[in-house]
Amino acid sequence: MSLKSVMIRDVKVGGGAPVSIQSMTNVDAHDEGLLLNQIEELENAGCEIVRLAIPDMEAAGTLKKLRSKTNMPIVADIHFDYKLALAAIDSGADKIRINPGNIGSIDRVRAVVNEAKMAHIPIRVGVNSGSLEKDILEKYGKVTARGLCDSALRNVAVIENMDFDDIVISLKSSDVRMNYEAHKLIAKETEHPIHIGITEAGTVKRGKLKSAIGIGSLLLEGVGDTMRVSLTANPVEEVLFAREILETLGLRKAGYDLVSCPTCGRTSVNLEELAEKIDRRLSDENIREGIKVAVMGCVVNGPGEAKGADYGVAGGMHKGVIFEKGEVVKTVKEEDIIDELFNLIYEREGKTV
Repeated sequence: MSLKSVMIRDVKVGGGAPVSIQSMTNVDAHDEGLLLNQIEELENAGCEIVRLAIPDMEAAGTLKKLRSKTNMPIVADIHFDYKLALAAIDSGADKIRINPGNIGSIDRVRAVVNEAKMAHIPIRVGVNSGSLEKDILEKYGKVTARGLCDSALRNVAVIENMDFDDIVISLKSSDVRMNYEAHKLIAKETEHPIHIGITEAGTVKRGKLKSAIGIGSLLLEGVGDTMRVSLTANPVEEVLFAREILETLGLRKAGYDLVSCPTCGRTSVNLEELAEKIDRRLSDENIREGIKVAVMGCVVNGPGEAKGADYGVAGGMHKGVIFEKGEVVKTVKEEDIIDELFNLIYEREGKTV
């Protein structure tokens, strides 16, 4: 993770802080009510920083109205018109996202930097595979990881030379391998916090796969201080899946952990249905955080293979074995497996109503 840090309202990014989850609103940028509702939904799902598109001055005015009605850290997403960045800062944005190369002359960039400096807010410098400078494209012949890194470093240097250091770097590609290689390069050449993600990842099914690989591989390498899962879907889906990625990597404490075997010829129960029902019930119940439950397909290896779980079940022919810490507690009828499992959990853990 990056050595330097910035504050986005009350969320620390970089400097050893936990990886924060971001998303972006997708409702009308001018509708205060819709924006507030979606920000609240995102916050309830676990979003910690939200980005708003500011396509015009009316949207900047809407941001000003929102600012007094939510404590969510808000990033203003600006393209092309530096005056929108100035208006967004004046409206209370907690961070500005710009690509210095597309908002005009150096004087316009300096005007935005000076306003951000006075407001004590960071700037996210964003580049992606569709916005590389012409000379960088000509140098490498096409979009490359090195080219993305060079573009990001060039744009960061523009702002650093204006005596501004509260910077977050973002360089994204929809190509998972290129995205990975570009981030590995930039992480070696800067100490600024890095925002990671796979841009234009796609639909929920395809986008989750690309994001899990692309974001997960970077986090395992220690690259990334804040993240967004980009999906063609309700942004709440982005936040929930981002949490899943962090929990799977052990970077966030999971509410619970469910492990289940892939089934084999010995499986004599409908394991898929059984695991799904237990998963849903664990999600609905108020039980100790961090509890680990195993759902195994047979009694041959079930308790032994899942002995690291707090509790578990192993299916059999019209029956099931309930176990705790790898030790068999009881054998029950197949139709009673779920209720008996949760009876044991409640007995040992208690249940918060």
